[in-house]
Amino acid sequence: MRSLPSIIHLDMDAFFAAVEQAAKPSLRGKPVVVGGLGGRGVVSTASYEARRFGVHSAMPMAQARRLCPNAAFLAGRFDAYRPVSELVMSLLREISPLVEPLSLDEAFVDLEAGPYGPALAQARDAAEGARLVLALAEDLRADIRRRTGLTASVGAAGSKLMAKIASEQAKPDGLVLVGLGQERAVLGPMPVRALPGIGPATEQALRRAGLNTVADLAEAGEAELVQLLGRAHGTGVHQMSLGLDERPVVAERDAKSISVEDTFEVDLADRDRILREVEVLAGRCVRRLRAAGRSGRTVVLKVRRFDFSTLTRSETLRGPTDDEAVIADTALRLASQVDITGGVRLLGVGVSQLADYTQEDLFAQAVHEQAPDEERPARAAEPAAAQPPAVPRWYPGQDVTHAQFGPGWVQGSGVGRVTVRFETPWSAPGRVRTFAVDDQDLEAAGPLPLVEEGYGLE
Repeated sequence: MRSLPSIIHLDMDAFFAAVEQAAKPSLRGKPVVVGGLGGRGVVSTASYEARRFGVHSAMPMAQARRLCPNAAFLAGRFDAYRPVSELVMSLLREISPLVEPLSLDEAFVDLEAGPYGPALAQARDAAEGARLVLALAEDLRADIRRRTGLTASVGAAGSKLMAKIASEQAKPDGLVLVGLGQERAVLGPMPVRALPGIGPATEQALRRAGLNTVADLAEAGEAELVQLLGRAHGTGVHQMSLGLDERPVVAERDAKSISVEDTFEVDLADRDRILREVEVLAGRCVRRLRAAGRSGRTVVLKVRRFDFSTLTRSETLRGPTDDEAVIADTALRLASQVDITGGVRLLGVGVSQLADYTQEDLFAQAVHEQAPDEERPARAAEPAAAQPPAVPRWYPGQDVTHAQFGPGWVQGSGVGRVTVRFETPWSAPGRVRTFAVDDQDLEAAGPLPLVEEGYGLE
């Protein structure tokens, strides 16, 4: 165990929504919801203004619209989020080479491995060491705000488990340090779901045994938890309930796949219910995939049947994708091929063959891979019938520029019209104008830097 609370967990506050508010002055201080805008869309991130209405991540977008109809509902702009994430991660690496990114907006950092390690080691006592950790964390948060205009919450502790718990307590825009020896006092009153690895099914099993808080788990003892949850899971939960976590911060994590799974309290035998669960799992998997800034080429379905036999089915796509509809449809197709006689106790959806780009980047490559003219059917040589020009598709939040009015973003479109608000991250709230969807002076654009000049986003 460490002698100082020198592991920090940094989590950007409502990251996607915060980037949108920083980029769009007219949305600052107003509810913003980012996610899939289609019929099956879910909330990826909600600003704190939207959370006051009950909107939260993983909620169906239709429900979010009912709860907060006046919010700005925007599609994600990962080309805007990734540069901000890269800058934040570079600031973390300035204080330690041991940075373990968990997603675009959060990471663990081991301060003892960095340039301030000797100073921490030479601290006269725990109080002085804690003060130095707090000072480093506050400087880091100030640097992030100065360089990006965004806020971050930081937790510091002697383990990854407690640092993550502390950063949750620090939200929003705060800093919490859990001193060594304080772990059980902090964890004890929390519900069992506060511990990683305890999902709805495990929570129900624990509640039936009368175990509702982390203190209950610690008092129950390892033997009872092993009996309830199995040896590996029960032992791990007991260790966490005591605040014990010896996992090191590991840099350069390179996941081979990203997946999610659920174990059901009662075996599922209804095919329609199973397909609905697969669809939900696919959506959760896509959110993890996008949060990691990755895409994948192979969709994997995992099914554990009533007799504990486990089946896996997979399908490899023509190119990497992070499109929720594509991944969900593929997973559903795989599920329809599985025999569910007797019931299903676990379902999982994953994506492997990960890449740092999506299908959109492969369009040009696909053109080059077409067969030569002489290998195509004879009709390909005939003059093609004239096709009407494609009408641009505009989505809420999209960056655009207009020949006369300059840069702006799409507020909405429909019935042949597109509404654009013209403003930049460093301007006052801008004016709104409406154009025909095929206006020749309006075109898609890349994201503008959040800070006008002098810092690292340009």
